Amino acid sequence: MDALRGLFKTFFLIELLGGLRLTLRNAVEGAEDSREAALADLREISLSAYDVLVGITTSGTAPYVIAALDAAREVGAATIALTCNADSEAAAHADMAIAVVVGPEVLAGSTRLKAGTATKLVLNTLTTGAMVRLGKTYGNLMVDLQASNAKLVGRARRILQRLSDLDEAAAGELLTACDGELKTAILVARLGIDVTDARQRLATVGGRLRAALGDDA
Repeated sequence: MDALRGLFKTFFLIELLGGLRLTLRNAVEGAEDSREAALADLREISLSAYDVLVGITTSGTAPYVIAALDAAREVGAATIALTCNADSEAAAHADMAIAVVVGPEVLAGSTRLKAGTATKLVLNTLTTGAMVRLGKTYGNLMVDLQASNAKLVGRARRILQRLSDLDEAAAGELLTACDGELKTAILVARLGIDVTDARQRLATVGGRLRAALGDDA
């Protein structure tokens, strides 16, 4: 984790085909060759030293991705090259390289198949890890949610019941009193404090439930 500066603030994912402006209907085949487009896209989002940039290029040679990795390192952002080739060119331009070598595709050159699937699995791992480090979870539970629809209301209520001694009705009432804020409701239930104090306690520790509970386990 030291290579990632110990902090995941932002995951900025650069897609190989079409850069940041790939549409679902029309592939932008030439975008991967544009170094200028990469620099313009990074300027647009004000990439900084607090960010983590993941450059995705199956071959490890896309100029768009390599230019973005170089620019990110210049501003002090942590960088990861995600490729499907060992010892790729992109790896030399990043702080860390993840090479998922999947071998030839069933349809030659169709990297949306094995390479695309493997890349998605790696990204799932990275983003899940980032959410854990940012305090979005408690154990294996997704506690950083706003109960804004029926599905999330049900999920939040079940999590609140699991982390407290409340029954279903009481958990639902408390969530309503907390405007659907699950972490706030957990603090109220566990610590016996009011909603305002719970929100203040969370704000003091950057929204991290474990720290707010004083739970080091």
